[in-house]
Amino acid sequence: MRIRQLSHLADPALCPRLVIKVGSALLVGKDGQPRREWLAALVAEIAAAREAGQQVIVVSSGAIALGARKLGLAKGGRGSLADAQASASVGQIALAGLWAELLAGHGITAAQILLTLEDLEDRRRYLNVTATLGRLLAAGAVPVINENDSVATQEIRFGDNDRLAARVGQAAAAQGVLLLSDIDGLYDRDPRLPDAVRIPVVQGVTPEIHAMATGGSSSGLGSGGMTSKLQAAEIAEMAGMALAIIDGQPVSPIAAAFGTTRGTLFLPRRRHTARKAWLGGRLRMRGTVTVDAGAAAALARGSSLLAAGVTGIAGDFARGDVVAVLGPDGQTLARGLAEYDAAEAARLLGHPSSAHEAILGYAPRSALIHRDQMVLL
Repeated sequence: MRIRQLSHLADPALCPRLVIKVGSALLVGKDGQPRREWLAALVAEIAAAREAGQQVIVVSSGAIALGARKLGLAKGGRGSLADAQASASVGQIALAGLWAELLAGHGITAAQILLTLEDLEDRRRYLNVTATLGRLLAAGAVPVINENDSVATQEIRFGDNDRLAARVGQAAAAQGVLLLSDIDGLYDRDPRLPDAVRIPVVQGVTPEIHAMATGGSSSGLGSGGMTSKLQAAEIAEMAGMALAIIDGQPVSPIAAAFGTTRGTLFLPRRRHTARKAWLGGRLRMRGTVTVDAGAAAALARGSSLLAAGVTGIAGDFARGDVVAVLGPDGQTLARGLAEYDAAEAARLLGHPSSAHEAILGYAPRSALIHRDQMVLL
């Protein structure tokens, strides 16, 4: 049996490992103070889930908002990158202490992990994260994870914890991701419109689903909107995970959502291997490779990417870097590990594999990207 409805995320038999993401606007009030009563009720729900046999990982925002109040910085600490980094440095102590205190009240040990984008984009570091999460969960701890905003720059940030939660779910081999939001799911249009309809279940994120998304968060405290949540759902899909968006505002929000089945559940259409899920979930590419219609059709049939079908190379990538494969219309078809660096690939562009040795002067690899090192999107 597989996860088919929202309440299945609470079933340890169907979802033995769950990632719960908590946004800034839920954890921190408009006055910059933590919403202790609300958080205590959520922690009680986490404790109950663990008592039932479910392992839980928390991805928690709130450090910047908490730190900004302590430092007296305007705009919730988001006036500049320096303000955000300083606020995170102060607020992360308060945030970790808050989770540790409330979890300890249920006899649970909290573990803090701060991650940057590079920690999950680099394969070796990604596997280290996987090992750490596995050991913490086996030891009975609840990992509390946040982006390391004190050192992350705009170029190496997740930008929101929705996508971070999905990537953490991948690394932890979780079965489900639960996004606690300030809205109770995905609507077919702007939810402020009177005729907007909530979509209860989505079977795969399509362009039509993306068209329903609205961009910003209404709170002004967070950084994610519905678009980031759909991107998180796509990342989850790569790993065969279910992902749900529920209204996090009520006290005991999980019970409230599951009891009324209010939310949106995203069900995966497919499941990739762990390595291909990691490839598909990456947020940064080192370059792009554009292919013609014939090569695009061959990729769809499961073939490797040969240089003969390549029409353009962009970026300064090396062998082993992740690149995006674009179709003739510029849409991303796949992501994969390059078998050649950018300069070599540019020289091979449009040539058959039989000509590679003469062009480069050494025995070639037959494909520009091998199918075993590529994931179709």
